[in-house]
Amino acid sequence: MANFEEPSNPVGTVAELFAGVGGFRVGLARANFATVFSNQWEPSTKAQPASSCYVARFGPKGHSNEDIAEIVSRLKVDENALPEADLLVGGFPCQDYSVAKSLNSSKGLEGKKGVLWWEIRSIVEIKKPKFVFLENVDRLLKSPSSQRGRDFAIMLKTLGDLGYLVEWRVINAAEIGFPQRRIRVFIIGRRVDTLDRDTNFSPGSVICKSGVLARAFPVLPGARVTEIDLSSPPEDLSLNFGKGLKISPFLNAGTYFNGKAYTARVETVEAAKKMTLGDIVIPDSEVPESYWIPESRISDWEYLKGAKTIQRVHKESGASFNYSEGKMAFPDLLTNPARTIITGEGGAAPSRFKHVIRTEKGYRRLTPLELERLNGFPDNWTKLDANAEQISDIKRAFFMGNALVVGLIERVGKILAHELSRS
Repeated sequence: MANFEEPSNPVGTVAELFAGVGGFRVGLARANFATVFSNQWEPSTKAQPASSCYVARFGPKGHSNEDIAEIVSRLKVDENALPEADLLVGGFPCQDYSVAKSLNSSKGLEGKKGVLWWEIRSIVEIKKPKFVFLENVDRLLKSPSSQRGRDFAIMLKTLGDLGYLVEWRVINAAEIGFPQRRIRVFIIGRRVDTLDRDTNFSPGSVICKSGVLARAFPVLPGARVTEIDLSSPPEDLSLNFGKGLKISPFLNAGTYFNGKAYTARVETVEAAKKMTLGDIVIPDSEVPESYWIPESRISDWEYLKGAKTIQRVHKESGASFNYSEGKMAFPDLLTNPARTIITGEGGAAPSRFKHVIRTEKGYRRLTPLELERLNGFPDNWTKLDANAEQISDIKRAFFMGNALVVGLIERVGKILAHELSRS
């Protein structure tokens, strides 16, 4: 495994939150950014395997393995508790962002304790990076089910109120040419005072042409833009936004500026050449025996991946109901991109959601190295921890279920690098 090296002459610096095993850092290094601070903390557990893997790859310098709330507490006392960085990044957990409330002027806006968006917001408010680059599941745009889009509305409003022009875009990695159908929403915040003074804000242009995400992932022309009023205070949005809506008003692309969100359903210009699952598999001779599925267990896998109706009982009411599942491909075709890797991908037990492929030798699961390749990491990136001890295959699969597609980060990073070089 080659040692990671930061760019020798970087265009900008990065602070990485919720770092996992370093997908943002790898992708942004390829775009000529140097990471000066990172934080990875897994709550409610003594073991910190992702942080240990991160240190094994990047070294301990600038890395923090502690609750982000502790970092924010120090930062509120001393702004130098976190290094200056041009870009703040993170793939943060998707949570309920309600209970926003205005406090007195000395404390500003805060939200529900333990909800990590408010920690991100506090860091942005204090450090004021030129750019913010966040990643999340696309469900964020429509949560919660009782107030469709409320959580995202609060995010846009509170980040915009700190002086940022915000963009978002839902990206399917397979459409861009990568070998996994991983769908995520990317969010870019750009500090308004860094924009050219003669820039005229045009929502349609930002969404479809001039924005960071539009340049990283071009779209077909003809998208229809609609406006969403977010001028109400965040606490009002928390109470009222999305009530009575069955679907979210936020579509797969958009921008926010000065109290208003603008959104459109765009079509990505798909890659001319696309990678498939078959492009990343290793030879049968290199696959450990434990990954091959015995003939006696094939029927178990077929049942779990097949169409079925299961009777279940509601935990609260005790009422029974029928739960239906559709048929899934079995095995996963090597001529298609892989499905989204999930955190439960590891382990030999039959599962509906784990990948199974068929080669000349038979049926088998995907190895950790192949999962790393699906996300664009270097081979065996997660093999060892900071003590040079082997990380279990189950944990390695968990890491990749939580990771992002590195190549997508690189594409966005190159546009951000261009913007910084112009400033």
